[in-house]
Amino acid sequence: MSTGTTRAALARKPDEPLETVEVDCREVDPGEVRVRVRAAGVCHSDLSMVNGTLSPQFPVVLGHEAAGVVAEIGDSVSELSAGDHVVFNWAPPCRRCWHCLRDEPWLCTAVEGVVTAPGCDTVAGESTYACLGIGAFAEEVVVTEESLVRVDPDLPFDVAALLGCAVLTGMGAVRNTAAVRPGDSVAILGLGGIGLSAVAGARWSGANPIIAVDVRADKEPLARAMGATDFVSAEEPVAKAIRKLTGGRGADHTFECIGRPDTIRTAWQAARRGGQVVIVGVGGRAETVSFNPLELFHFNRTLRSSIYGDSDPARDIGTLASLVLAGRLDLSPLITHRATLDGINDAFERMRAGEGARTIIEFPASA
Repeated sequence: MSTGTTRAALARKPDEPLETVEVDCREVDPGEVRVRVRAAGVCHSDLSMVNGTLSPQFPVVLGHEAAGVVAEIGDSVSELSAGDHVVFNWAPPCRRCWHCLRDEPWLCTAVEGVVTAPGCDTVAGESTYACLGIGAFAEEVVVTEESLVRVDPDLPFDVAALLGCAVLTGMGAVRNTAAVRPGDSVAILGLGGIGLSAVAGARWSGANPIIAVDVRADKEPLARAMGATDFVSAEEPVAKAIRKLTGGRGADHTFECIGRPDTIRTAWQAARRGGQVVIVGVGGRAETVSFNPLELFHFNRTLRSSIYGDSDPARDIGTLASLVLAGRLDLSPLITHRATLDGINDAFERMRAGEGARTIIEFPASA
């Protein structure tokens, strides 16, 4: 049953501009919640949906890093009420599988491999899919109660949106996956929203030095605003520059936030003997990274990935929100551009060019 229409940004095919279309809003079933989206970040994972890195079903409404206001709840919803401010959780754990029972909700089998889920129909009757089960580039969405985390209404919507992906992923990689300690040396390769959030996590953890690396020199002011002590251009020999800044050893922890074979190798080479290399970026399945057995043995490094910051959003989003509200975590430098839904394609072009950090798509309160 339709309950009216809403505007949404729809990707019909890979590598084609998104279209702003009208979709029918389906009714809220028991256990579901209708949310009026107020802010949505344009994340690199959205770009990965249309550039061939991931394999979504089309046509798909993109967007998953978002915040909004509860407009309606289903009969069996117990933890949320109309008017609550919420952040979307694109990987809600089941709390029952083997991984969840081992306190690894980011590896939950219920969300493993989920790229898209059935969405709403367009007004022309065309079925659509929702990015990561959310599809937040829309004025309204219907999701399960478990896909939402209530936050303090004093938290601005733009910052709240960032907590749902970039900040949770980047800071989580540093704090949860790598468990960076005060005084550890850290290098972060790739300064998009997630990489800059990793810089913030390194500063929060007391790391020193914090070395930020990017191909664009104009990322240096952003990196330093988030807490970087040093900046290295990706145009120079990166591993050599990082070793020079870390007593010739290499960094205790390196974070690759792009998902490319060459930067993964650079992150590996920039880590000290016995250091830790954390892959945060999402790469393509057709690409490969090679290591020879001798270097694996000799360097004694740990190579691992970080999925969603190895976080539990139901717990960690609230913790991060409290830090922001207390003035202990400033995320404002992450927001470099703002746009309406009609500016979504310009936001994707900026991301392709590596320009800025996050574009926030803002929706009017009356939407």
